[in-house]
Amino acid sequence: MRIGVAGVGRIGTMHAAHLAALPAVDEVLLHDPVEGRAEETARGLAKARPTAGVAELLDQADGVLIATPTDTHPAMVRGCLAAGKPALCEKPIAADLAEMTTLVEEVEAAEVPVLVGFQRRFDPAVVELRRRITTGELGPIYHVRATGFDANPPDLAYLPSSGGIFRDLLIHDLDAVPWLVGEPVIEVYASGSVLVDQAFAHADDVDNAVVVLRFAGGAHALLAGGRHDPLGYDHRIEVLGGKDSVAVGLDPRTPLNSLEPDGPRSDADAYPGFPERFRRAYLNEMQVFVDVLGGRADNPSPARDSLVSLRLAEACEQSRRTGTPVRVDLRSDGGSPS
Repeated sequence: MRIGVAGVGRIGTMHAAHLAALPAVDEVLLHDPVEGRAEETARGLAKARPTAGVAELLDQADGVLIATPTDTHPAMVRGCLAAGKPALCEKPIAADLAEMTTLVEEVEAAEVPVLVGFQRRFDPAVVELRRRITTGELGPIYHVRATGFDANPPDLAYLPSSGGIFRDLLIHDLDAVPWLVGEPVIEVYASGSVLVDQAFAHADDVDNAVVVLRFAGGAHALLAGGRHDPLGYDHRIEVLGGKDSVAVGLDPRTPLNSLEPDGPRSDADAYPGFPERFRRAYLNEMQVFVDVLGGRADNPSPARDSLVSLRLAEACEQSRRTGTPVRVDLRSDGGSPS
């Protein structure tokens, strides 16, 4: 099996290395719009070789991983659909709701598998959490808490094009939490502040935010996220049910200190960033992609699900700006916040 990787920046190179390590992958084909980058990356990876361009990549690969800049994602996905090549595209598959809705319809009409790279759906602990919720082992869900704090703020030059904290940072929680709960969100409330750097305010954004999601069945989720944690990268999900209370992302590397005499303290090797925290997720993501290509697995992150998280992100932004809760309609036909 030959897998193409379009875009070999930081995350694309990581994915290429993980693909090359899989026995089912015979060759990893590389392309990058930056001249010479694919050739340089190929020299450091077993099984990898550069291609002359997107056309050669699509012609020779059995499937394509898309890690190019966001504004190129729709064209890259459409190229894969036209070539009949399954794809795994880093989120988002499109930057705005209208284009994403159109693209999702094209994906479904083409009947070509397209996986969206929300890595938490591939994290073994999160997958196990969903299994326990789905089977009823946790009982009725009372409350979900999701924590997402970066160790350090992103490059400030990135802020104007980031889409804001809800589309960029908390979009992962807005995807994972409804997927886990398995019920539609009917109301959103969000609030945010600038506490880390005034550059966020200059970009019309915030650097700390909270979100409350109310589900159709009555459960609530509280999402908290921010751009700076002095101890490290902290991303956790906790679920309280009628039969059990469980957490993922809570281990000796979690950057959190307890003030109880016998409580845990943050390890000196606390998670510094997302590649370390979600290493198992990224490894499994590539294995699942290969299994989907081989017909051995279903798609756990279909394109249509991306519409849910984007609509919720838009509702969060609307709520933050108005200071009021926003009712949402998450119908499959593309309903929007109201």
